[in-house]
Amino acid sequence: MPSDQQARAQAAAITPGRRSGEAETASPADRVRALFGGRRLSPGQRRIAQFLIDHLTEAAFLSITELAERVGVSQPSVTRFASSLGFSGYPALREALQPIALSAVAGSPDSRGERLSNELQEAVDAEIENLASLRRVLADPDRILDVGRELARSVPLTVMGLRISVSLAEYFAYGARRIHPDVRVVTRGGSVAYDALLQSREAGGTWVLAFAMPRHAKETLSAVRAAKAAGLRVALITDQALGSLVDEADVAFTAGTGSRLVFDSYAAPGVLSAAILQAMADADPERTQVRLEKYEQAAEQYDFFLDY
Repeated sequence: MPSDQQARAQAAAITPGRRSGEAETASPADRVRALFGGRRLSPGQRRIAQFLIDHLTEAAFLSITELAERVGVSQPSVTRFASSLGFSGYPALREALQPIALSAVAGSPDSRGERLSNELQEAVDAEIENLASLRRVLADPDRILDVGRELARSVPLTVMGLRISVSLAEYFAYGARRIHPDVRVVTRGGSVAYDALLQSREAGGTWVLAFAMPRHAKETLSAVRAAKAAGLRVALITDQALGSLVDEADVAFTAGTGSRLVFDSYAAPGVLSAAILQAMADADPERTQVRLEKYEQAAEQYDFFLDY
């Protein structure tokens, strides 16, 4: 973890005139973000970080009590936030923020004419970057097609997502059930997950598709290991290219998550999920067509949807 001096040097390094290129035009908000160093912050810590960005000229001179009250968190939360960035405490973080705030107040070249930052648009921009990265990955679709074939052959097919990853697992399972005869969803960890995985393997299943979005739960790692111990292979969709979850998986796909807002957004993992569903559909086109036609017949018979 970087020292206070290293963190301050990081901020100073992007002060105009210190580096060439984009760093020379970095806004005060971007210079504050540099202090965060790309760390994965908790939702509560993101609230503090966003307040510092949005109210820099004021926040850089607040006491820890004042900052905690303004953000709506406890003083220990502010201290832990500063420590997570590598500072000895909040005073050291404030010391790093103040020169940036003063440059903004003085109307330095990097802040003149700067538009009020729109965190919602910035969140969209970050997701666009995630999708662009995914597009480059999908330029070679062979791995997606291979996994799609394996998942299509696994009967039953288990889809697993715990905690925040439940929504992605449910989305994938909803689509997979339209084209696959037996899809089982695991959304609870512990012994419940272990039982479900064992039953899936005993019923003839060979693969699990697991979602692991941040913050990565220990119970997800335990469930992945349980799946491997039961004799199942694991395809993993996550936001990281390295780590213990990736090490345990038989095949892993990386899709970045949006982290500019209090809670993550999942544009790229959603598109990646749809791509794998497409690969599953293409792996057995006859079964896919039959099942889709039956579903449409049922939808019409039982009047599932609104007619516009």
